[in-house]
Amino acid sequence: MSEVTLIPVDPTADEVQYLEDRIYEFNSRATDIADGEPLAFFVRERDRIVAGICGNTWGGTCELRQFWVDESQRHCGLGTKLFQAAEQEARRRGCTQIVLMTFSFQAPAFYERHGFEVVATIDDHPRGYRNLLMRKGLGPNDEMPQRATAARNRQASSPGFTI
Repeated sequence: MSEVTLIPVDPTADEVQYLEDRIYEFNSRATDIADGEPLAFFVRERDRIVAGICGNTWGGTCELRQFWVDESQRHCGLGTKLFQAAEQEARRRGCTQIVLMTFSFQAPAFYERHGFEVVATIDDHPRGYRNLLMRKGLGPNDEMPQRATAARNRQASSPGFTI
């Protein structure tokens, strides 16, 4: 191969998608799993996106890659509705888990309230913070923390039961 000069560029969305498509093709051939589909929900006000969640499903896993709610729309349940819609669609597609990455300064507490657990942490990414890989199981034995706590509390208040 002749010498190649590499120059950093700002990639276009089409160029990034090209790479994504080649990686998906390789992964599908390597695993013989070719059921990948995008997953996205958006909320619009007057043709402007004010919230959205997107990612993909592939091989029984839903990967959420972007999740954003405009500051003016936060703390009124919109994020929860978007997340629940994505989870319902992931279940409909046969997914048994949802994975995502979030930074320690973003919304790890939100995800924990919705049943996620931290499975890996990268310290100092970005500098002074942590990057968290989180997972939520979607199997029949995977409960939301609030439901599990409520069930334990009901059991604890029943006669003859001790935690």
